[in-house]
Order: sequence, then structure tokens, then C-alpha cells
Amino acid sequence: MDAKELRSKSAAELADELVKLRKEQFALRMQRATGQSPKPDQFGKVRRNIARLKTVLRQQQAAGGGK
Repeated sequence: MDAKELRSKSAAELADELVKLRKEQFALRMQRATGQSPKPDQFGKVRRNIARLKTVLRQQQAAGGGK
């Protein structure tokens, strides 16, 4: 996921994407807790994608609302 792609989306689309990423993060945590072995690098990737998305969402809000 690239920041350029995120900036072209509306606030509603970004919110939907955030929910999707949070669900993915939860699923990874549950897999780890139940003894399944998800790929260890996925935790960091999802966390960074969430941070990137929240940054773009906040920039859009500061600039005067979403598209």
C-alpha cells in the first residue's frame, strides 16, 4: 500500500480500509495466540500500513475534510 494511492481515496474509503486492516491485525494476533504460526513479518507490515493510513486520513482532515 502506497501513500500516493491512499491520498487519492476519500475519507469514507480510508475508514473502510482502516477497519479491514484492524481486522487483519486482530486475526494475526489470534493466530499467534492459538499456536498457529503466521508469518512474523506480517505484524510489522500491518502495523505500518495502519499508521500510514491514519497519517493520510489526518492530513485530509487537517486540509479541510475528506474528498
